[in-house]
Amino acid sequence: MKFIDLSISIANDTFSDPPLTGPKVEYSDHETGAKSMALFFSGLNPNEHLPDGKGWAVEKITLSTHSGTHMDAPWHFAPIQDKELGKRKALTIDEFNLEWGIGSLIVLDCTDKEDGYVMTPADIDEKLDSINHKLRKGDVLCVHTTAAKHFGNKEFMDRGVGVGKEATLHIIRQGVHIVGTDAWSWDAPFSITAQKWKKSIADKNPNPSIIWEGHFAGIELGYFQMEKLTNLDKVPPVGATIYCFPVKIAEASAGWVRAVATIPD
Repeated sequence: MKFIDLSISIANDTFSDPPLTGPKVEYSDHETGAKSMALFFSGLNPNEHLPDGKGWAVEKITLSTHSGTHMDAPWHFAPIQDKELGKRKALTIDEFNLEWGIGSLIVLDCTDKEDGYVMTPADIDEKLDSINHKLRKGDVLCVHTTAAKHFGNKEFMDRGVGVGKEATLHIIRQGVHIVGTDAWSWDAPFSITAQKWKKSIADKNPNPSIIWEGHFAGIELGYFQMEKLTNLDKVPPVGATIYCFPVKIAEASAGWVRAVATIPD
């Protein structure tokens, strides 16, 4: 089978988050590692006792649980979930059901939609019809957007489509537990939504329902959501398998995920 990496790297100087919130990686090389090893082993002379005088290399990383390719848990959206089913405390990322981490990957190509467009249930059905697929329990549905080709530059956060509240619920009601996007957010770019919000305020008709609506769908039905994926254009719309297990962080709203797809030969 062929493997496709769906995850971006956590790196310095690669634009993927708002200013001052991106990850920071500090590198410690083998020479510095040799000095560190001498602290553990009394009498150690790196140049005499270590291969080529070199020790271990390590890194220190400062980042958010939402840095890089990551998976949001329902706790990120609100303290409760599943109001449609009677309401309960929202799941955190360490409560992720491992059975959901492997599934059929369904990719909807939404690059024909303008940046900031908010997908509706009808849009989802139209895209599914175009690839002749009906969602099944356990499918992992991802949307491929125009944001992907802007990753790494300052336009990234302002590109791509969003998936609206009703469209998100439409997907989850069909047995999908995990969704994903190659954009910065499952919702439409904040900069575009902010302009719509500003206009509604100016028109004296505030419309808060447009704010983070795809995420807030998790209050009605809990779901897990991957953001900042990559290479969705390199997998078929149907037929690939995705592996996406989040790092287990106690009581956290998200965890980094190494998402990988496989395609049968």
